[in-house]
Amino acid sequence: MSLPYFITDDPLSGRLSGPEGRHAVTVKRIQPGEHVMLIDGTGTTAHVLVTAVEGKDGLVGEVVDKQEVPRPAPRVTVVQAIPKSERAELAVDLATQGGADAIVPWISHRTIARWQGPKVAKNVEKWQATAREATKQSRRAWIPQVHDPVTTNQLAQMLAGKTAYVLHEDATMSIKDADFSADEIFLIIGPEGGIGDDELELLGAQAITLGPEVLRTASAGLAALSAVGALTGRW
Repeated sequence: MSLPYFITDDPLSGRLSGPEGRHAVTVKRIQPGEHVMLIDGTGTTAHVLVTAVEGKDGLVGEVVDKQEVPRPAPRVTVVQAIPKSERAELAVDLATQGGADAIVPWISHRTIARWQGPKVAKNVEKWQATAREATKQSRRAWIPQVHDPVTTNQLAQMLAGKTAYVLHEDATMSIKDADFSADEIFLIIGPEGGIGDDELELLGAQAITLGPEVLRTASAGLAALSAVGALTGRW
């Protein structure tokens, strides 16, 4: 049975309030006798039988089952070059559906969209909200962490000593031949204009290809995550 998911700080209390409670009561119209899944976004889940609705933004229920869901291994961080505005949230949504454990917005040399000043915090919040909603839609127990944006130089420092792969149409290595035995994997998704040779060298990541097709930057992360899921024990 696929239950509707809602996020709360304390799933095991069997209570839901605030914006999530309002969504459950007024939008989803959850009623006593129905079942919901409460999660905290860090692995704790509670299957709850709703026993009462409180006003327009609260519900109370009985916890009929609870779980501590371990984080999938290996941990996969998606480094996403910031797409144009209309595709940015789609990229986060699809990466979350694909199981990304963390998402790093990347201001690459060829990134068209620029986050500056107040836009930085505002756009990070948008990505975080998108990740939360996609977590519920995809029935995940873990909400991916959305980092602050990094430049190419900052990303190179982040990747030092780590296992990192960059999706590149001219790569000679297939993703199926990549080594995913490390505890943490970084998947780097370039911008619409691609990644230049100088930038690729600076990052120090191994270039791999997903196949003969060239994917959009918004969908490449999902495709790569799906491949990693099939090639490792994540699935």
